[in-house]
Order: sequence, then structure tokens, then C-alpha cells
Amino acid sequence: MTQREYYLSDALQGEATVLRCEQNAQGHYEVELDKTWFHPQGGGQPADQGTINRFPVLHVENRGDTVLHLLAQPVATGLVELVVDASVRRRHTRWHSAGHLIGYAGEQLGWRPVKAHHWPGEGKITFVPDTAADAPDSDALAQAIATWIADDLPRQVEFADGRRQVRFGELPVYGCGGTHVASLAEVGDVTLTSIKIKKGQLLVAYQLPD
Repeated sequence: MTQREYYLSDALQGEATVLRCEQNAQGHYEVELDKTWFHPQGGGQPADQGTINRFPVLHVENRGDTVLHLLAQPVATGLVELVVDASVRRRHTRWHSAGHLIGYAGEQLGWRPVKAHHWPGEGKITFVPDTAADAPDSDALAQAIATWIADDLPRQVEFADGRRQVRFGELPVYGCGGTHVASLAEVGDVTLTSIKIKKGQLLVAYQLPD
């Protein structure tokens, strides 16, 4: 099991111990560490980027409870220095946090979020009906989101039954393993680019400024 430092820390670098480094069938080296600051791809969020001992990390993925870091060259067992790309992490946290806000707003208007894609440039939240059947008013969705951002609600992280939960201010808790802004003003303006119903599901697409 890899200790995931990003669960409770916003730090972007630190030392870890290499437990395993093996070449896979594609010729890349799978590096397993005792702990990591790199968020792997998953939960609707892309993988972090950065370096291990100054070697570029090609990809980061989940393998059960283990986080694997893929490199083009091997690293020796022992201590290594991890550095996460700050600009990429910030972009991912903003997009993921914006997706949560859209989820909250949809719930207030009678829709339950069931799927999320927080990739920059491709943001989309999928809802199923709860108490509503018609598409919500776009202005109502946007206004709720803008109000929470203007209030700069702080992020809160807690664990329940071993599962990580994230919320902003007193908004509902979402079970989530992703990274998020420390407070909502960091998200910036959220633009809802499409709101439509398809096969009984509500699809909301969004964009953020760079």
C-alpha cells in the first residue's frame, strides 16, 4: 500500500523510498514507493506530472492500493526526491473543485451526480433525476456556483470508515480521493458551456480560464 501524502498535504515535493523498480512489457519502468505526492489518474482527474530524481514521470496510475510511477529509465532502491509540477497540479485542483460545485448546484435543483470528468478542456458532470425531470435553469446553476466561489469557502478533508471525504464550508460531503483548492476563490470563473438531457441523464459541460 502506498501512503498518499496528497490526501492531507498540499506539499509538492519530498523524499520517498523506492520499494520496487521493474521494466514492464512496454519498456517503461514501474516504480513503487512507500509514499507519494503524485496523484494518479483516476476519479475523473488526470495524473500529476513532475520528476523523480530529476527523471520525468511519464504517467502515474493506481494498481489496487499501490500507486505506480512510470519512468523511461530505472531508479535504484533507496531514497529518491519527488517533485510535482505545480502549474499542472493547480490546474487539476481547480477543475476538480469546479466539478464538485456543479455537482452541489445540480443536487439543489433536483439532480444527483453519478459521474464526473474533470479533465482540463473536457469538463463534464453527469446527473440522474432525483426530484426533477427537466433540465435546470442555467442561470440558477451558475449563480449558485458563483456565490460559493465569492464566499471563498474553505476546503475540509476528513476520513470516515477509512474513506476520504471532501467538502467546502458547510456544503455536502463527497467521497473523493482527488486534489482540491484550499479555498474556492482559487477556482476562478466557471463557465457552463452546455446543459442538456440525453437518455434521461443531465449532462453539464464546463470550462475554466487558464
